[in-house]
Amino acid sequence: MVTSGVENVILAIIIGTLAAIVYSLRVLVLMERRIAKIDLNIEEIAKRTLQEEFKIEAEEKKIEKKLDKIKKR
Repeated sequence: MVTSGVENVILAIIIGTLAAIVYSLRVLVLMERRIAKIDLNIEEIAKRTLQEEFKIEAEEKKIEKKLDKIKKR
């Protein structure tokens, strides 16, 4: 079967478009993985921050109790 030049050009355009779509999907998957890692890191930072906040609040309560005892004297 002999194909004309126009058919070859159309076929090349279709193949190029499909290749671009596949490459774009690959980039999207890689970006999604990066974003997932960033989300995990943000969660870990938030957990650590929350733990520090609890420690600070506990320390504040201790200090307030000591101040209350001093004021009562």
